[in-house]
Amino acid sequence: MLSDKQHINLHLDAHTVGLDVPREAEPNYRNAAELLNRRYQYYLKLRPNASAEQLWMYTALEVAVALQSDAREKSLEPVERELKKLNEEIRPYLTSHEKGVNE
Repeated sequence: MLSDKQHINLHLDAHTVGLDVPREAEPNYRNAAELLNRRYQYYLKLRPNASAEQLWMYTALEVAVALQSDAREKSLEPVERELKKLNEEIRPYLTSHEKGVNE
């Protein structure tokens, strides 16, 4: 029987991290490592005298802010859907009321 997990090694700057991850999530882990490496390199160019620890802190903070923003947008999606439905329902009444006022 195949395990639902697989072992992968991710390279984050000069470090290698070994993880056992769900098989279906493996591409997500690799993409996340690529993102972290790109952002780390960005901060390395921006702050060449910063320590590796500082660079990882900048990288972590940027990713955390992006996650917070994404979570906030997702939490508002149901509200936005309901508001759109209400607007669609109200619009005909407003339009007919405006016609009555203008006549």
